[in-house]
Amino acid sequence: MNEEQRKHGQQAAGQEDKKTEKDYSKYFQSVYIPPSLKDAKKRGKESVQYHNDFKIDEKFRGMGDNKKFYIRTYGCQMNEHDTEVMAGIFMALGYEATNSTEDADVILLNTCAIRENAENKVFGELGHLKHLKREKPELLIGVCGCMSQEESVVNKILKTYHQVDMIFGTHNIHRLPNILNDAYMSKAMVVEVWSKEGDVIENLPKVRRGNIKAWVNIMYGCDKFCTYCIVPYTRGKERSRRPEEIIQEVRHLASQGYQEVTLLGQNVNAYGKDIEDLENYGLGDLMDELRKIDIPRIRFTTSHPRDFDDHLIEVLAKKGNLVEHIHLPVQSGSSAVLKIMARKYTRERFLELVGKIKAAMPDTALTTDIIVGYPNETEEQFEETLSLYREVGFESAYTYIYSPREGTPAAKMNDNVPMEVKRERLQRLNKLVNEYSAEALKQYEGKIVEVLVEGESKKNPEILAGYTRRNKLVNFKAPKTTIGKTVKVKITDTKSWSLNGEFVEEGRIGSEFLEEAAEVK
Repeated sequence: MNEEQRKHGQQAAGQEDKKTEKDYSKYFQSVYIPPSLKDAKKRGKESVQYHNDFKIDEKFRGMGDNKKFYIRTYGCQMNEHDTEVMAGIFMALGYEATNSTEDADVILLNTCAIRENAENKVFGELGHLKHLKREKPELLIGVCGCMSQEESVVNKILKTYHQVDMIFGTHNIHRLPNILNDAYMSKAMVVEVWSKEGDVIENLPKVRRGNIKAWVNIMYGCDKFCTYCIVPYTRGKERSRRPEEIIQEVRHLASQGYQEVTLLGQNVNAYGKDIEDLENYGLGDLMDELRKIDIPRIRFTTSHPRDFDDHLIEVLAKKGNLVEHIHLPVQSGSSAVLKIMARKYTRERFLELVGKIKAAMPDTALTTDIIVGYPNETEEQFEETLSLYREVGFESAYTYIYSPREGTPAAKMNDNVPMEVKRERLQRLNKLVNEYSAEALKQYEGKIVEVLVEGESKKNPEILAGYTRRNKLVNFKAPKTTIGKTVKVKITDTKSWSLNGEFVEEGRIGSEFLEEAAEVK
């Protein structure tokens, strides 16, 4: 959306609210450019514009005095990070956070578009919020995030969910003060969704969730266009943050006492390819620099096998604060299905990559994502997925039944695998996943591992919970003073998805101490 369209949309939003659905539709078309596969694939090589001078306009200061905000987050870690930024902007405007929708003066639903079930949850929540709007007409309700980038979703909200006051997307979070101001001033629904992307906004305020682990975004968007995925449309083209900005942010987190950082991107392995003045600078180079910072653990997600290069493997093998866990989505074990998915690698290429990783880092835990029931997937092709899972020896997986996403090429394919077949395949896959997870965790029994203590267990406040370097959940009893610290725990019991253990007090380990990475294989 260009500047002229934005101004036109704001003028329309300021008009009286006596509008017909036809008027709303006309307004919608004037401010929103719908996702288009054809247009998206025409993405140019133009330079990314960097803005590191973000600040709250003085005219908006105090906007949130004596007001509270509530943000409900759906979806991936990137959405979690976006919520931290929006919370930072709210706080800078004078708002106070609340955990209750009933107490809130502004409610935002930060949405996910990757699966239909996620969208249905949002529409259900909008229905539940309708009574709050009746009881409290001055309440502002907003929908943001990936769903807002879909034309069909925005049309549905405009037509059905009149309790919504504002809709904005993933590219203009930094304009939240302006959007809130427009919503307060206007009786009409404020819609500001940009299909243009390309800018990187630095210096945005953040209110991080907790003080132990932190997300650090290193790039935005994705250019891979897997046929099932809506992300290239909702998140835009790949654009990287400058390495010096990332390094500075991680150093700042280290100085604040954070114990773990997870680098985020829709495809972190493509990091740096768009930075024209840094030739051949990639994720491996960035990780090599971050490895020198005094912070105990550094992770990254999500990887695309197509961009996972040898230099990154070489750097990760240096370990130190680079942990022994890689999440490597394969999606299918069949080369034929991978071709239909437009993953741009084969089964053989994926296994070759896994072989390189295991040769350099034999103690690394590999986890993955898998979709079952893709259009035209045969029983033999599904069996190839099972056999690949066994051959790699993944320690865990996120598994999904394929569901079409409107606007993607796969949505136009004949979804010819019956639902009962999809469910049966998912059940068989999950049985295998559970077996391999239990087998991987069984090797920890009797071992002493390092656990970063994150807090109380969700089920029992007397039990503490934390994760190992290889991302294994451990539950154990220990003093609450250990929260936020890395401690030694002796594993006494293993389950399918977690470990139970006994806290080992410092100074009492003696010769029985065994490093997790060296002993557990």
